[in-house]
Amino acid sequence: MNSPDTPSTDQGPALNKLLKTESAGLFSRRRLWLAGVLIVIAIAGLGWLMLRPSERPAGPVYQTEQATMGKLVVKVSATGNLQPTNNVELSSELSGIVTEVLVDDNDRVKKGQVLARLDLSKLQDAVAKSRASLAAADAQVLQAQVTVEEARAALARFRQVAELSGGKVPSRSEMDSAEANLKRAEANEASARATVNQAKANLQSDETNIVKASIRSPIDGVVLTRAVEPGQTVAAALQAPVLFTLAEDLAKMELQVDVDEAEVGQVKVGQTATFSVDAWPGRKYTGVITRVGYGSQVKDGVVSYPTVLAVANDDLSLRPGMTGNAEIITVTRENVLLVPNAALRFSPTTTSTTPQGSGGGLVSKLIPRPPRQPLKVQAPVNNGTPRVWVLREGQAVSIDVQTGPSNGQLTEIVGGPLEAGAEVITETMGAQP
Repeated sequence: MNSPDTPSTDQGPALNKLLKTESAGLFSRRRLWLAGVLIVIAIAGLGWLMLRPSERPAGPVYQTEQATMGKLVVKVSATGNLQPTNNVELSSELSGIVTEVLVDDNDRVKKGQVLARLDLSKLQDAVAKSRASLAAADAQVLQAQVTVEEARAALARFRQVAELSGGKVPSRSEMDSAEANLKRAEANEASARATVNQAKANLQSDETNIVKASIRSPIDGVVLTRAVEPGQTVAAALQAPVLFTLAEDLAKMELQVDVDEAEVGQVKVGQTATFSVDAWPGRKYTGVITRVGYGSQVKDGVVSYPTVLAVANDDLSLRPGMTGNAEIITVTRENVLLVPNAALRFSPTTTSTTPQGSGGGLVSKLIPRPPRQPLKVQAPVNNGTPRVWVLREGQAVSIDVQTGPSNGQLTEIVGGPLEAGAEVITETMGAQP
């Protein structure tokens, strides 16, 4: 018989199954607990990585450019119009009706060539009248000469009689009268001769007017404008009307520009310039300054000074009146130290710190962050000396320099410890995170 404490053969498999089930449940619970611990640790580590304080010091980020050796060209811009070197406005001294016009616009003319003619009828009548006056004056001279001879003969007879009579006859009054008649006759002769000269002058003036009735070119050139037509009446009594405008030689022209008062001190006679015109886009013409005016002119409140540039126009592509946009080269420097103008204008703040309370959260309150160091900047010296700023070991350091000419973008450095290749600060880009 089996004892009561000894399990029967029927209960053994059930007991083993129960023991295996309890062991598997215990192992599963331990595995779940371990997985939960690992998840908590991973979350805590990730949060610490995301919320940990930055070790980099806070401060602005600068944009820099290199100081370089190069060529500096300084230009002054000005705008003006092209004009012929010798521009003649041809008028008429005489009044009358235009009978002929012999030239048109763009015609080439020679010096002395007839351009137009006025009606000669009245002028020819004036010449005839002057010739008649001259003939009358000549007759007056002949008459005066006869009178002089007659008075001279009468005086000679009186003197002979006085000599024969021993001075008794003629009387003294008769002698005085005879001498006066001779002098009067000689004066009349001189007056008649003067009248002849006057008549000759009037005749010459009238003949000159006939010549002037043919309007002639005073120069070799080109007709720019013609402002007269046949049959038109020219009235030159008060103001001589402009009939033709002539240009002497279009192969040589002038560009007359206005230079601003702020830049006129840089412009000198002999400097070269380039300019362009709208008629020929992309083409550059050259010129040389021949005159810088001392007299100012004011347009729309802007003070400027007229400046003249001599321009070659061998191909006749330039025409009078065209607008030229000129750039006058005032300074050319080779192999000089250059910095951007923005570097001379730049001035950083003296310190830059991170605002308190930025960032953070629960972890930042529990884990104190190390304080961020302020960016150290060399304090400027207020002496009015030009300066640039460079980065040295994380610090913005100022360098006093001496400046030369500037073209608006680059400035020449003529003195100071700045060297080529130095990174000069031009702008603050923003705060470093």
